[in-house]
Amino acid sequence: MIATIALESPLGSDLGLLMQRHTADMHADTPPESIHMMDASQLANPGIWFFVMREEGDPVGMGAFKRIDDTHAEIKSMHILAEVRGRGLSRRMLEHLVDAARAEGFTRVSLETGVQPTFVAARALYANAGFTECPPFEGYTDDPNSVFMTRSLV
Repeated sequence: MIATIALESPLGSDLGLLMQRHTADMHADTPPESIHMMDASQLANPGIWFFVMREEGDPVGMGAFKRIDDTHAEIKSMHILAEVRGRGLSRRMLEHLVDAARAEGFTRVSLETGVQPTFVAARALYANAGFTECPPFEGYTDDPNSVFMTRSLV
């Protein structure tokens, strides 16, 4: 199957399963005070680019980035449905987000992810894509449940 990725509204009527699964994963083993995910209404704000990955019209993944300032963006709410994982779709979504941020003129992208076992694959994905650990950025503080990563786009 060929997956497509397009800019869409996070409020799309067929995105409920993606949002539910993303929320469940974020709450699975992370203390509430360390969950930094954005819900669909927060993702619908200006300064946020939200993308949906579809296969045969069905949403199978999502990812977003938000403007921090004129040169820096943050990757948010990246999720691929469990039943389609293992085919490189997460890597493809991450590459799309990085390319789209670069096209918007950002020269750095950063992210926050968890330290729990459920985030091991995500941290490996980000490291393999050139992200390195960094201090907390824009509004975050040191948190033993968070890993902060960043990557230059130049």
